[in-house]
Amino acid sequence: MISLVAFDLDGTLALSKQPLLDSMGEALADLLHVAHVAVISGGDWPQFEKQIVSRLPARANRSKLWLLPTTGTKLYTYNEGQWNRVCADLFNSSDKESILEALDLSLEKTGFKPEKTWGNRIEDRGSQITFSALGQEAPIHEKELWDPDFAKRKLIQRDLIQRLPGVSINMGGSTSIDITQKGVDKAYGLKRLRDQSGIPLEEMMFIGDAIFPGGNDYPAHQLGLKTVKVKDPDGTLAAIAGIHACLSKTNG
Repeated sequence: MISLVAFDLDGTLALSKQPLLDSMGEALADLLHVAHVAVISGGDWPQFEKQIVSRLPARANRSKLWLLPTTGTKLYTYNEGQWNRVCADLFNSSDKESILEALDLSLEKTGFKPEKTWGNRIEDRGSQITFSALGQEAPIHEKELWDPDFAKRKLIQRDLIQRLPGVSINMGGSTSIDITQKGVDKAYGLKRLRDQSGIPLEEMMFIGDAIFPGGNDYPAHQLGLKTVKVKDPDGTLAAIAGIHACLSKTNG
């Protein structure tokens, strides 16, 4: 029995840093009638507000929606008409300095410095440092062309792991690398979700586009959750339709 369906965000529910389409908002509203829904992603809360919260139809049951920004190091729930942060795990200033220095050295060594960037390439999200190869505001088309097979980021990731043994380093989105405290990945966030929601892992399902070794969705598979790998939001819509039909029949 599935009680909760968890999703990655960029590449799964929406294109990179883009708001949910109306069709996805409606599909999530349908799913919230038959199950709890969670979204866990490397983006910070402002990105979640822009991409998810502002795009949900009025009928969506927000009390059953769990939002986990920055790879689950933060958790937000909806209560009494507003979103509230339940918890957050933040880096200290010394850790941040070490991470930023390692990023500079790694990028210099691997040579992946694009000719053109859009916005900041490194973002401090408090509980997570995120490197975006082309910048935070890069056009989707440019992002899709830069590293479609993850090969460039795998090289950067391998170098960073040598420089930063005390943190977790995972690939996210289409051009980004997320750096969190040691042991923090989507499995960590999903276990936090289990503890806060009271829903056992055995009753959770995870849907994402990066369920492969080194991908930031892979820890959900390693945790033992039922997982569905999708290619893009269209694949997610199809998966939601199937899950909704099955749960509606079971609950009915």
